[in-house]
Amino acid sequence: MEEHIEGVFIGIDIGPKSTLLSYYHTNMKEPETISTVLGEENFQIPTFLAKKRGIGQWFFGNDAMRQVQLNLAVGIDNLFEKAMRREDIYIDTEEYPAEELLLIFLKRLLSLPPRSITALPLLKLVITVENLDVKSIELFTMLASRMGISAKTVLLLDHRESFYYFALSQEKQLYMHDVMLYDYTTSNIKHCLLKRNKAMRPQVINLAYGNHGSVIDDKDKFFDEIVKTTTLSENISAVYLIGDGFDGEWMKQSLQRLCKGRRVFIGKNLYSKGACYAGAVRSQAVPWEFVYIGNNELKLNLSLKVIDDNEMKFVTLISAGDSWYDAYGECEVILDGSPEIECWIQRPDSRKAIIETLKLTDMPQRENRTTRLRIMAKPVSDTEVTLKVQDLGFGEIVPATNRIWERQIAVTIV
Repeated sequence: MEEHIEGVFIGIDIGPKSTLLSYYHTNMKEPETISTVLGEENFQIPTFLAKKRGIGQWFFGNDAMRQVQLNLAVGIDNLFEKAMRREDIYIDTEEYPAEELLLIFLKRLLSLPPRSITALPLLKLVITVENLDVKSIELFTMLASRMGISAKTVLLLDHRESFYYFALSQEKQLYMHDVMLYDYTTSNIKHCLLKRNKAMRPQVINLAYGNHGSVIDDKDKFFDEIVKTTTLSENISAVYLIGDGFDGEWMKQSLQRLCKGRRVFIGKNLYSKGACYAGAVRSQAVPWEFVYIGNNELKLNLSLKVIDDNEMKFVTLISAGDSWYDAYGECEVILDGSPEIECWIQRPDSRKAIIETLKLTDMPQRENRTTRLRIMAKPVSDTEVTLKVQDLGFGEIVPATNRIWERQIAVTIV
């Protein structure tokens, strides 16, 4: 740990059928996952809501399913997908926006951790879904705001990034070499292979992903062939199996192949635990020497070269590996010399930098070092950043024009 931070990190893995919730603070050895049955590892909470017939009483999860089975309540299934599509749902002749019902579900979910946990400050609420896009980002950011949780406290990840945080938070022997994940949550079997570039500092992480489709005929033989083709040329130290599909004792030949020279783990709560670890890393509560460049992470570093106390320095506005949708950089500088700003752009897997110059055309003629500029950088995608420069003048000596110059800066991904 870099420092003790008093507070809790909550990780939620929400899917079409079930949801898992884990929590973590810096005094814990590892995250704990809420079980719906006392004394058992029954972690999956149905993503399901129900309203009691005739009155405004709501139930969620297994309780909601029981109420529907007893014909005492009306159930709402596919809640997550309906909220994503912003559907309206009719219950007892009343209309409810699906996102409002998902909000009720999330509020009930967050009431599940023990009082000793809910009494702590919430440092990060981390929500992970199979695939993250702009619609899901907007949905969960809005729902968190409705619960009084600030945007800075919310972190959104896809399952691959949750796996990245989980795998590299384990003991080092488990990621000494590559790490493999097999996901059999839906009818398809998918894999994700984690590789480290140990020559870079920080170490750049690459995740190779594949979808092998639905299982046909002999499940053990089908999976064994997947294992054979995905591990043949790889040096793998640990394997994680996640999903209901791995339940039962059908793995014979495939498990024998998997266990040769590797440690193999099976479970359901890897993603929600990984979300907790992500919250701790992003809050700088734990040291981290890795950077992952996924679909939602920035593919460039954007810096300015400045002089501070007679010393040449680089000020980083945008960092590769940060989530592009919530990254933002800003600084103020005094213009020294010609009216232009030099930006240094570097990909994380390269030591070479490209310099782009933003010319401040039609800048008012002033004495040197009497112009203060505000420089703002906001990503619009994982490879493109909008840079804005605002003229702030120089106090009472030089009035501000507040004029803004704008430039799009991008990197090319080969």
